[in-house]
Amino acid sequence: MNTTMGSIIRHFLARPIWFAVAIVVSLALLPVAVWLDLRQLSDTVLRTQADSLNSMITDIRGYYAKNVAGRVLASDGKTVTAHNYRDIPGAIPIPATLSLELGDVIGRRGENITYRFLSDYVFKSREPHRMDAFERDALKAFRGAPSEDATRLDLTGSLFDRKIRLVAPVIMAEACVACHNSHPESPKRDWKVGDVRGIQEVEVEQKIANNLFAFKYLLIYFLFAGMAGATFATMQWRQSHMFKRMNAELEEANSFLAAVSMKISKYLSPQVYRSIFSGERDVVISTERKKLTIFFSDIKDFTMTSERLQPEELTRLLNEYFTEMSKIAHEHGATLDKFIGDAILAFFGDPETRGEREDARACVKMAVAMQERMATLNEEWRSRGIEQPFQTRIGINSGYCNVGNFGSAERMDYTIIGAEANLAARLESIAEPGGIVLSYETYALVGDLVRARPLEPISLKGISRSVVPYVVEDYIGEVQFTRSVINEHVEGARIFLDVAQVREAERERLRQALLKAIHQLQGDRPRMS
Repeated sequence: MNTTMGSIIRHFLARPIWFAVAIVVSLALLPVAVWLDLRQLSDTVLRTQADSLNSMITDIRGYYAKNVAGRVLASDGKTVTAHNYRDIPGAIPIPATLSLELGDVIGRRGENITYRFLSDYVFKSREPHRMDAFERDALKAFRGAPSEDATRLDLTGSLFDRKIRLVAPVIMAEACVACHNSHPESPKRDWKVGDVRGIQEVEVEQKIANNLFAFKYLLIYFLFAGMAGATFATMQWRQSHMFKRMNAELEEANSFLAAVSMKISKYLSPQVYRSIFSGERDVVISTERKKLTIFFSDIKDFTMTSERLQPEELTRLLNEYFTEMSKIAHEHGATLDKFIGDAILAFFGDPETRGEREDARACVKMAVAMQERMATLNEEWRSRGIEQPFQTRIGINSGYCNVGNFGSAERMDYTIIGAEANLAARLESIAEPGGIVLSYETYALVGDLVRARPLEPISLKGISRSVVPYVVEDYIGEVQFTRSVINEHVEGARIFLDVAQVREAERERLRQALLKAIHQLQGDRPRMS
């Protein structure tokens, strides 16, 4: 049964149009059920009334045959009307006596219909009629305004039965007036035609429970409607619990996915992360050729530095360095490709681009910001006891690369390949610590931002042309490039000075050497101080 009900519920859930049709059909059947029950009730009431009337007529006919026709036939044609007709051979009852005895005849059957004749002027040989307040009031009202058509109703009953009493006046006719005014037992001798002799009362009592099953069609309808309602309520209850469970599972799954996505985001560039999770990029092996601006940096003499530091301290410094550089890269919109040991590879132009020129300008601004931040970090690290902190070199190149997903169906990496990427790494290798070296292609796009000096051309495998590097000497954009490194070289001289790296004990000796060099350049003899 539960399986069948579950199948029906699933059927309606899968096809809501049929559920709507079932509701419409149910509503349409309600008036049909009411009409069938009213017809059944009407048939029942009519049948009951017909049976009662048939029984009543049969009793009246028997009474008439015995007390009227039988007595007339037995009297050899001599008959009179009398209230005590039973004591007089051949006599028949007067109308008042007939009414009284008909009430007894009808009442003896024990049906739901009774009949009574009541009057406050009864013959002396009879018991006075007992009347209640309704009957007395009705009699008084009828005598105040006599009318053969006048009636009064009284409806009483309880929750389980109903009773109706109908009273009508008994009007004195001419024969009745003559009889009553001359009869020795009549309590009143001045009757007139049209006077109200008394009242006749018909009482009908009906048990409500008797007609309860007359509404069987409506009861059947409500039974099925109740079952449908209970089924629907059960269905809704099951649905609500199912939805609650599904919502709880979805919330748990969403929380899990959010936690996983947050963890995954640590391994991806923000732009790549957004493009994958927004559906803009499919996770399939595919690449495209684009013009990018490639950024490459590493730490000078990192191997030697790692030998001087404990692994825990080196790890802490390296993570701090990558954190600060990544933050600057994110602020400038760079796609952070990967960390290669101590090196950083990033690029501008995919998956988001602002145009070739703006991508190059953003990359140079980022490089300047990174070198500025490195100067601050070096001061902090020295204050923490690090004698020789990190010094970074940066190379930037603009050119066409293949960018996209490389790898296998099970494991892939979003990265770039091409000679132009290799050129950025080569430019970084010829940069001085704290310096930035650009290719000509990049310098042509950012010439209004920086002041740069060309170096000797270099060649690179995979690139047929000679590449002229440009060393950034000053930044003339919104923020000045306040380098702490002096890096100058001409024929016969090469000066490299990183003031931040010079220890306090050696500064005076270095100052004297620089003053001596200045005086020699000016042709003067040095003055010792």
